[in-house]
Amino acid sequence: MDFKYDVIVIGAGHAGNEAACAAANMGSKTLLITMDMNKIGQMSCNPAVGGIAKGQIVREIDALGGQMGIVTDRSAIQFRMLNRSKGPAMWSPRSQSDRHQFIQEWIRTVTNTPNLNIWQDTVKQLIIEENEVKGVITSLGIEMHAQCVILTAGTFLSGLLHIGRNKIIGGRISEPASFGITEQLRSLGFTTDRMKTGTPARLDGRTIDFSKMTEQIGENDYHKFSFMPDIKRELKQMSCWITYTNEKTHEELRKGLPESPLYNGQIQSIGPRYCPSIETKIITFAGKPAHQLFLEPEGVDSQEYYINGFSSSLPIDVQIKAIHTITGLENVQLYRPGYAIEYDYFDPTQLSHTLETKKIKNLFFAGQVNGTTGYEEAAGQGLIAGINAHINCHGGEPFVLGRDEAYIGVLIDDLVTKGVDEPYRMFTSRAEYRLILRQDDADIRLTEKGYQIGLATEERYQNLISKQKIQNQLIDFIKTYSVKPTFVNDFLKSVNSAPLKFGCKLHDLIARPQFGINELATAVPAFQKRLDAISDRREEIIESVEVILKYEGYIEREKQIAEKLQRLEHIPLRNRVDYSKILSLSTEARQKLIKINPENIGQASRIPGISPSDVNVLLVLLGR
Repeated sequence: MDFKYDVIVIGAGHAGNEAACAAANMGSKTLLITMDMNKIGQMSCNPAVGGIAKGQIVREIDALGGQMGIVTDRSAIQFRMLNRSKGPAMWSPRSQSDRHQFIQEWIRTVTNTPNLNIWQDTVKQLIIEENEVKGVITSLGIEMHAQCVILTAGTFLSGLLHIGRNKIIGGRISEPASFGITEQLRSLGFTTDRMKTGTPARLDGRTIDFSKMTEQIGENDYHKFSFMPDIKRELKQMSCWITYTNEKTHEELRKGLPESPLYNGQIQSIGPRYCPSIETKIITFAGKPAHQLFLEPEGVDSQEYYINGFSSSLPIDVQIKAIHTITGLENVQLYRPGYAIEYDYFDPTQLSHTLETKKIKNLFFAGQVNGTTGYEEAAGQGLIAGINAHINCHGGEPFVLGRDEAYIGVLIDDLVTKGVDEPYRMFTSRAEYRLILRQDDADIRLTEKGYQIGLATEERYQNLISKQKIQNQLIDFIKTYSVKPTFVNDFLKSVNSAPLKFGCKLHDLIARPQFGINELATAVPAFQKRLDAISDRREEIIESVEVILKYEGYIEREKQIAEKLQRLEHIPLRNRVDYSKILSLSTEARQKLIKINPENIGQASRIPGISPSDVNVLLVLLGR
């Protein structure tokens, strides 16, 4: 075999798969290296994709031409749109997946992607010459050469599992850890540290009393992750179940705290604040008598259930006793206990916005090695790293998404500008422009960008053009068609909306909050006829048009703010100023600017510790 490639990707998790598929689909000869070809796309923690802000990231990945949305839809066993009671900026899709089918869909995807080869092995060393990566050396002693290397090792770098006082070397339960890369990069000056995450026990569904729990049924409407019309949810849809901890549960947990790795000094690294272990919950929220738990099915043909909300690294006997106090789980059998895992990560401020390292040319980092947590955050980074690795090999402008263009842009800018002091998870609150970064318009925002760089297919692009055409025609009709009071007043009274005194455009009525487009159309035959004429993606287009029209004033205002602040992003800064000599900057500002070396004024303004006065100093220095 000829081990020479354009791009080598280390790790076949969510970041690695997207990186490899992106580079290969754009035309790079790509190699994906994984320890186990049967674990490609493994869901290490809960069997679900999406959620608050995370669902937006998955739709963005799909809009650009990535794979996660398609894989998720094809393996989905429950779908829900979260936050429906709030405005559309907060709507977030979430899907339970059949864990085994999810892996099979990823295996089918990567093994059938042109230009993409797979090699089962472990990378122990990078080949680096004159501050530029040239390839990798594997545990089998094989030298593999490439122009670019993308590191997406997840939790496997020096991975250490904890169950009570037991320590087990591994990247996941029953899987080996990886050593060598962290030590090599540290010797080259990279800053590394340790982080911690955890996972709950897995339960045997045959021993769960679901009659004592509350059933949570999914939604079966047109919503899904992929914008491609032919991608459907085809598997049997299943329910989740809700139960709660209680005082007896907490009492059993408190008894085990002296043996908890989190509280006996065994674990020193930082864990996620927003997804704490159950032992952390009972301490942090000591006065709370109960915590909600979700039992999530692992698959259509499996009896395995994931107990969401009960992450723990307590000794096995403590976990079992505590779980047996929970309503519906009194006699439950465990498939395996929960555990915590510590792993190496690299300070992401050592990266540029393309996710290429600043110290080593053509070396990219993506996923949990950058201090993030979550399948979706990893996949978004992997996609951007794969795109830019291909560009580095074949030429072109760096591909970077702005904070006003995508949640992926917010994610990466936060990482490379601010760094992390705990595992980073995306929230809608992290984005300044939530109303223009909605889940429903990700294709309109991003598909043309993906098409221009050669990632989104012609079919995907033509689907976008067709959707936009129908959408614009419908908006034009709504803004120009007039209605008279005699046609709609009975309807308006029936929905407790003020009747008309004079005629108006449909547009003026749709702005009212009491009803939507479909309800209004029942009172306006010409409008109903227009809606019925939409044969392709009807519900999706109507929902999108309704959001645009009901919120157009807010959307336009947010766009104007984004455009105003965007001007700072166009004032280049990197390597134009010797910060150490600018005494008018604060000491903290000088230190931070030297460390980050921001690309532009906009990025500099978002660095923690950089004040508005510091930004003004930089603008004066640049003649602005």
